[in-house]
Amino acid sequence: MTRGLRRRLTSYGDEEFSLFLRKAFIKAMGYSDDALDRPIVGIANTYSDYNPCHGNVPQLIEAAKRGVMLAGGMPMVFPTMSIHESFAAPTSMFLRNLMAMETEEMVRAQPMDAVILIGGCDKTIPAQMMAAASSEVPAIILPTGPMETGNHRGERLGACTDCRRIWGQYRAGTIDGEEIGEINGRLVSSVGTCTVMGTASTMACLVEAMGLALPMSGSAPATSAERVRIAEETGRAAVAMAHDGPTAAEVLTPSALRNGLAVLQALGGSTNAVVHLAAVYGRLGRKLDMAELDRLGREVPVLVDLKPSGVAYMGEFHAAGGVPRLLSEIADVLDLSAPRAFGGTIADAVAKLPARHEEHIIRRRTQPVSETGAIAVLSGNLAPRGAVIKHSAASPALQVHEGRAVVFESVEDMTRRLDDDETLAIAADDVLVLRNAGPKGAPGMPEAGYIPIPRHLARQGVKDMVRISDARMSGTAFGTVILHVTPEAADGGPLAIVRTGDRIRLDVPARRLELLVPPEELEARMAALEPRPSAERRGYARLYQEHVMQADDGVDFDFLQDGVDG
Repeated sequence: MTRGLRRRLTSYGDEEFSLFLRKAFIKAMGYSDDALDRPIVGIANTYSDYNPCHGNVPQLIEAAKRGVMLAGGMPMVFPTMSIHESFAAPTSMFLRNLMAMETEEMVRAQPMDAVILIGGCDKTIPAQMMAAASSEVPAIILPTGPMETGNHRGERLGACTDCRRIWGQYRAGTIDGEEIGEINGRLVSSVGTCTVMGTASTMACLVEAMGLALPMSGSAPATSAERVRIAEETGRAAVAMAHDGPTAAEVLTPSALRNGLAVLQALGGSTNAVVHLAAVYGRLGRKLDMAELDRLGREVPVLVDLKPSGVAYMGEFHAAGGVPRLLSEIADVLDLSAPRAFGGTIADAVAKLPARHEEHIIRRRTQPVSETGAIAVLSGNLAPRGAVIKHSAASPALQVHEGRAVVFESVEDMTRRLDDDETLAIAADDVLVLRNAGPKGAPGMPEAGYIPIPRHLARQGVKDMVRISDARMSGTAFGTVILHVTPEAADGGPLAIVRTGDRIRLDVPARRLELLVPPEELEARMAALEPRPSAERRGYARLYQEHVMQADDGVDFDFLQDGVDG
């Protein structure tokens, strides 16, 4: 294999001229021949003024470059897309595949022998995993790390579970406009990703558990010196990988992928991780087995006491030993021989654990946060290809429930009518149904599944209701919320034929989600459905509409998956 500057030469019809020209131009940056003869490590720069989760990326780049040079390599920084949850319209998920494509193509197009992918906010690490899985260049991921917590009137706060909890209090009228403004300046107290076990922290921990990132890199705070030292060590590791490192596809063996599913359950992790892992599976020519995910959820309890399934924050998880400590507690269900991108196996991280001094944040198997894992997979006539619920963060009393459906046709319809008490007369035992909010319907499968409690019920003290949608919800959210109903309504799924007044039954222990109408009625309604035309005529939006897949296939583009064989 060609290496260094000879890798991926620009096509001029004369390879030696291509190399001559490449060296001539790069020397304009002040590089010497000695520097250019070394292994090249690309470093993806995802810094953006729109992305405070990546506010520490410039510092991490400098540390990673230092590590590369200390190990005898040549670092080359290049920009890629940067996606932040709160600044991407219509939703960050709409852009995840674009970032994955761009990252993959930039890694492929430019000369590098290994690549460091710096990511943090929810969709960046998934996009980078997808790109790495499709690339022949050895890759290692460097998460940006979680933010610090804030404080308000003696109460500790952290984005973003507390964001949703406090906003609910504001809607209920227990917090006034002045106080919510005060809180707004204290929820996000530093750069870095959300400091709870939301999607960003979940994905950072999973890439560590699956061997694509260094030990403790999933949890070290964004503002800590340890985060910078991890960046330097990542640079060193990347140089070793440049010589004979495996590709991400070689690291992500079936055992490594299964390890990721088990760790997801034990973390109390985000439902969004299911979609992202399904996309990674597809890039490797496999299909995520939702039944296996559910089986692991019955076998592996939630052991991490972090919001939204618990009470603490990422700083405590890191101090308690982070992912290596968690791996040691569920070692019996893991394949510790799974490889790591930077050498050795997952067993190496567990073998080097210091003595245990903390029992609450990362629980022992005998004292779990929840007896079962974070996520359950539901099926039934309302979700023929499945749906998910984060039952570790749901109300126990609602996990077996039957109620009247109140249907919203779209996110816009929900926003407009949710608080219409007179017309809808929503009661606390009703089931709120949101459709046309899936991959095609919204488009982009927004985090709209966390339907707010109607204002009149919130003011009565109602804090949870059964909510069903083909959308996603933030990994920081909580409640009895059924998500990723597949197929989505816009793709002809049964969610499209639910009517206000129908009865719906949820039974989480039995893993069932049923629309209680006679089979012949359901069949007649399905037969009457008409295809939903696409309004997109150009650009990326049209590409998205024509090629996006359903939630169980990771919401990836069909032409990017590697011949999924089931």
